[in-house]
Amino acid sequence: MVNLLRFFLVLLLLSGPALAQAQQPDTTRKTDPIRNIQLENVDVAPGAVDTKGWLLLDKDIQLELGGAVDNLYNFKFDKAEKQFRSLRRRYPNHPMPYFLLGLSTWWKIVPTNIQTKQYDKTFFAYMDTAVVKGEKLYEQDDKNYEACFFLSAAYGFDARLNAERKNWRKATVSSKRSLDYLEKSQEANGLSPEFLFGQALFNYYAVWISENYPLLRPVLLFFPKGNRKLGLQQLRNVADNGFYTGAEAKTFLMRILTNEEDNSAAALPVARYLAKTYPDNAYFQRFFALLCFHEGEFVELERQSKDILDKLNRGMPGYEAISGRYATYFLGWLMQTKYKDMQKAQDYFQRCIVFAETTGDIEGGFYIYSNVNLARMADKAKDSKTAIRYYKTVQERASHKTEQYREAVTYLKKNKK
Repeated sequence: MVNLLRFFLVLLLLSGPALAQAQQPDTTRKTDPIRNIQLENVDVAPGAVDTKGWLLLDKDIQLELGGAVDNLYNFKFDKAEKQFRSLRRRYPNHPMPYFLLGLSTWWKIVPTNIQTKQYDKTFFAYMDTAVVKGEKLYEQDDKNYEACFFLSAAYGFDARLNAERKNWRKATVSSKRSLDYLEKSQEANGLSPEFLFGQALFNYYAVWISENYPLLRPVLLFFPKGNRKLGLQQLRNVADNGFYTGAEAKTFLMRILTNEEDNSAAALPVARYLAKTYPDNAYFQRFFALLCFHEGEFVELERQSKDILDKLNRGMPGYEAISGRYATYFLGWLMQTKYKDMQKAQDYFQRCIVFAETTGDIEGGFYIYSNVNLARMADKAKDSKTAIRYYKTVQERASHKTEQYREAVTYLKKNKK
């Protein structure tokens, strides 16, 4: 199953009749042809645009909200939301405070890998209100590209969560509207890097989807070809210069470089910046630890993993079982391979298994590898009974194509009782 980000971009590209028919076949109903939406692959400098009242470009507002944005990404939600509510009291008819409150709510969901649903109603309420306020501004002035920016963003986030919750119809409608407003807001790209964020993602993923989902290529003919290299360049521009979107752009850049570009070495500096700038953001910290693991930065890996567990034990926001699963596996691996302390390694691997079972992540690598490593240690200690127990778990849970599965099957055949 494609992850949330990929599915969201698929929705953006397939929005409208094509996806609606895919979800609910209807060969008798007539639909309007898909528009050939034109998203240019260059930054468009707008002409004479009246930006009066645009909070995105207000330097005083930026100065005021700088600490609030930092607090949001550092998981100091109460402090951030206090400032966002203050903004709402002064600008009750502007979408910005509602969107920022929704974004704060979104980041309460992210560390759970979007599993928790306790914030869904609040999140959707804020994004819905941002849409209502944005549409009123756009109705008053169809050159209000700031309103288009917030409408595209609010509809986009709404689509992301609805897709995760398998609310396909809502996700499809919201992503279609998000793309419509993204097209309109492109005329403000030259005003601020904030406006470039959505186009950067579109440029990159329009190509990525075509390369990785060949069955979708006929549909993609109705949309711009995109430009993967330019998309990354634009994303780096937003990451470096965006005030409100900078951290989001860095988050996407970190994930794209790691997952889509398979370049963890390039992603590591981005992750390091995010983890150091927002040290209490559980998602950034565990991603940084993961890249340290991949790139062999074991001193930093140990420091970050221990810090994650300490924050989890103190009950800090965002530090839950998923972060614990990361940290205990890394520490178990370090104890086993670097320090040769098998007792501590066993303890950490066992804790990793408990964390994974708590969240239902019992088919992922950390869970499988923890069981494999515990089985190997048990076998080395001549404890075949324990080794068999762990290998049986691997046999049941691991993909049959993996070396771990084959290792488990081989061991169990040799040690039949």
